[in-house]
Amino acid sequence: MKKNPFHSYHLDTSYLTENHLSGEDLRHLRHSLIEYPLIFLKWLLAAVLIGLAAGVEGVLFRYFVTWATLARESWPWLLYLLPLAGLGIAFIYHRDAADQDPGANLMIVSVRKGKFIPWKIAPRILVSTVLTHLCGGSAGKEGAALQLGGVVGSQVSQLLKFDSRDTSLAIICGMSAFFSALFGTPIAAAIFALEVISVGVMYYVGLLPAVISALIACQLSMCFGLEPLHFSIAIPDISFLLLAKLLLLVVVCAVISIVFCVAVHKTHAFADRVFHNIFVQVVLGGIVIVVLSVLLGTSDYNGLGMHVIEQAMQGQAAPFSWGWKLIFTAITIGFGYKGGEIVPVLFVGATLGCVMGQLLGMEPGLGAAVGMIALFCGVTNCPLASIVMSVELFGSAGLALFACTAAVSYLFSGYYGLYGSQHINYSKLRAEFINRSAD
Repeated sequence: MKKNPFHSYHLDTSYLTENHLSGEDLRHLRHSLIEYPLIFLKWLLAAVLIGLAAGVEGVLFRYFVTWATLARESWPWLLYLLPLAGLGIAFIYHRDAADQDPGANLMIVSVRKGKFIPWKIAPRILVSTVLTHLCGGSAGKEGAALQLGGVVGSQVSQLLKFDSRDTSLAIICGMSAFFSALFGTPIAAAIFALEVISVGVMYYVGLLPAVISALIACQLSMCFGLEPLHFSIAIPDISFLLLAKLLLLVVVCAVISIVFCVAVHKTHAFADRVFHNIFVQVVLGGIVIVVLSVLLGTSDYNGLGMHVIEQAMQGQAAPFSWGWKLIFTAITIGFGYKGGEIVPVLFVGATLGCVMGQLLGMEPGLGAAVGMIALFCGVTNCPLASIVMSVELFGSAGLALFACTAAVSYLFSGYYGLYGSQHINYSKLRAEFINRSAD
């Protein structure tokens, strides 16, 4: 009788060794037949759970922020309550002084160390961010997205009994999913979550669950009627003159990305050094924002400012609107209000790119788009995510132009970044390992 090659669910590999298969080959075969499918199913389950949970929370968070924005526009007097809102935010965080959360940096540290994130930080992130937007603070929403997404991923990892290494990947999945639910850019969200932790080293093992969770969260948000962020621009034929203009614009944007990062960090350091009491900080910061808003006579620099970004994409931007948004955001974040910096970065990039595009004889909408991608790449040090984001925001026709934009901005933005916990593993100037933190 012919011998059965399978016995007790173990491979009888004697007939394979006769054909000169090594022990290493046999181990790979066993992995392919057993371990790889199990790992795939494990991360598929985790990605689905994280994508659904982060998608639902992302939809609710987006509704809350939208409501806060509409309420402030309907009742402009809410701006004068910004110092009072700051006191509320300070009180929320002061109650647990031993567990202060340093924003998105907490997620980066948690991924690197496989550290579990307690669920109790989620309510205070949500409430404090909504209060900031409701009363006119200049901030984005992705900071809360990264934190809330990290909480979701961490909780799912605990539910599935993951170890510290798998917890790191679950947090990345949560960040990816929540970012995707808010902006509708799932692939850019996945790449960003993988790339932002350590510049030069990506967590490729997390690619599968990060992409799946981001796609699920994005689809879920669209099921609730939330449209992805997208702009239509005209892409001209590439010429040497256009590339020269593009190079000048991107270099200027890269320099402004450094100014943005330094302004946010230095303002925060100044507030801590001069005003040791967090309650004094937020009140004074709120008063400054109120006074500046009244003097300028506009609310364009309060809240998200998405309508200004849309106007810039259509070729309309005030000459110094980018500078005012930078100042408003540095004061808001630096003096203790909560929110993110990415939407303000897109605001600064769009308006600066629109203005410079007109000066350089470029299509203003193209200049605004290039400015957005250049500023985003400069402050995050994530060139691959920037390129993918350009495709999801503007279509694939301008891929070559935006790839050049990200490459130039990545080089000229130096070692500065929004997230001080971000590690830059490899030099931007030469092929060498440097392992330093972003400035």
